Amino acid sequence: MSSRTTAARSLPRHRLPRLFAVGAVVAGLVAGLAACGATTAASDSTADTAPGTVTVGALSNGAAQQVALKVPEVASLHAELPKSVAASGQLVIGVGALPAGFPPLAYVGSDQRTLVGSEPDFGRLVAAVLGLKPVVRNSTWDNLFVGIDSGRTDVAFSNVTDTEQRKEKYDFASYRQDNVAFEVLKGNSWNFDGDYENLAGKTVAVGSGTNQEKILLAWKAKLAAQGKSLTVKYFPDDNSTYLALAGRRIDAYFGPNPDVAYHVRQDANTTSATRDAGTYSGAGASLQGLIAATTKKGDGLVKPLADAINYLIKNGQYARWLAAWNLSNEAVTTSRVNPPGLPLGDS
Repeated sequence: MSSRTTAARSLPRHRLPRLFAVGAVVAGLVAGLAACGATTAASDSTADTAPGTVTVGALSNGAAQQVALKVPEVASLHAELPKSVAASGQLVIGVGALPAGFPPLAYVGSDQRTLVGSEPDFGRLVAAVLGLKPVVRNSTWDNLFVGIDSGRTDVAFSNVTDTEQRKEKYDFASYRQDNVAFEVLKGNSWNFDGDYENLAGKTVAVGSGTNQEKILLAWKAKLAAQGKSLTVKYFPDDNSTYLALAGRRIDAYFGPNPDVAYHVRQDANTTSATRDAGTYSGAGASLQGLIAATTKKGDGLVKPLADAINYLIKNGQYARWLAAWNLSNEAVTTSRVNPPGLPLGDS
């Protein structure tokens, strides 16, 4: 699966973040597709034995700063759960990261068996608030939704964008902004201020066939109408893109914000260190795109999930989770149930 394709990733409107090299593990996961119906029960060795503690960023292989967070069960929120979920004592969390994962969101950790990343970590935090044992199930993107439809999976924490089309079948509890971002060399003082006009005269790399390409080409057309230039460049892979950035053959790369956040952290101590130069809503100027926990429509789970997320926001664990994964610029102030999503026809 190419890191520049969009058909098989958890957010088809963006470019797939670069793949994490897991060697033989990837081959084992691919082989497991046939044996397990494209679903595997992920190891959860990151879970702490100490009650009320969740370790964020464990086994991340440098993608996150590990931190242990105190997360007590909230009895009043547990009482909101549908009876079937409360009786099971567990929250079955779906993640669509097969076959190769997409750091920093979800991928196989440094022990070569545990599913780690910001998404499964957040699912574990929410489960702790609700007094449930987290059970993480990894699958392909398509089978992620099959699991929800069949009731095998309670909720997806898998970088799922809230869209009006998806809301016909699913309920959503928002927990992150859905952003794209500009990445520049650390010594470059340019910042994107939300106005496409400050891209005039710049050369920007973008993935072909992605949502961010659509946004960038629309800005290029607007600038051309004003007699200004914006040069758009394409490269076959991540290495080529970042070599061009290090060599100053491009001014910036425009990609999914989590992808940029991951690369910025990975290259922080190198001679080609980069930084995030500004974000933009993946839904465009008229709507802030949102990433949301996803459940079967009408099953009664979405409100307790939103309330648990709001507990984590209010009590600080949410901010520390985002900071651990270098995603603080995607914070929301509150979790909302079924907020406005991408309109039909743009999903």
